[in-house]
Amino acid sequence: MPRPPSAQAPPAGGRAPADPAAPLRAAVRSHVWAAGCDHAYLSPREPAAVPPPPVEADAAAWARDRQAVHAGSQIVEVTLHGTGEGAVVLQGMEVRVAARRTPPAWNVYQMSQGCGGGLTPATFAVNLDAPRPLARPVAGNDAGEAIPAPAFPMRVSAAEPVVLRVETATTGCDCDWYLDLRWTGPAGSGTLRLDDGGSPWRTSAHPNRPVYGFATERSRWSR
Repeated sequence: MPRPPSAQAPPAGGRAPADPAAPLRAAVRSHVWAAGCDHAYLSPREPAAVPPPPVEADAAAWARDRQAVHAGSQIVEVTLHGTGEGAVVLQGMEVRVAARRTPPAWNVYQMSQGCGGGLTPATFAVNLDAPRPLARPVAGNDAGEAIPAPAFPMRVSAAEPVVLRVETATTGCDCDWYLDLRWTGPAGSGTLRLDDGGSPWRTSAHPNRPVYGFATERSRWSR
């Protein structure tokens, strides 16, 4: 899919100036499950052709081989390190929806029949159904102790990494989306695109679709 055009028009008779190379290194995890076990995928495969749920670490390969997409929600975790000697300031983050489609008529596969944990990480929550989705800071909780909501600006360097956790949700669209991270550093300022290796991430609603859980005692998926 071609990348969406920049929101800033190029000057007459020339091209828009390019951002300087971001003095940042981003490690992205886009198959993060709530509490390490709670997630769901949409797949066109029938239950008999779908193997048991993977562990979270193997989820990307499992989903790719099943042509599966995130169902209803997606958690993306980005760890940022500075690559130069000076610190970089993260000024803000924009959510860009590249495409909206009608959700596919596929089956939903739950990765767990129920789980929980004492840690609710602080995060940026995103409603992909909004006309202009925003990354809204949300506080977390660790066994009763509040975790402050994340807030920009943030400082990042080679010795001080920053972890951004973004939780998207949709009940109405099959959405392609990515993030634009605005930064300022010693050599200038610019925008770093965060995505799925050059393509948007994909999160889809699943209205009225069959939902399957894996029955371990029978070694098969069942509704």
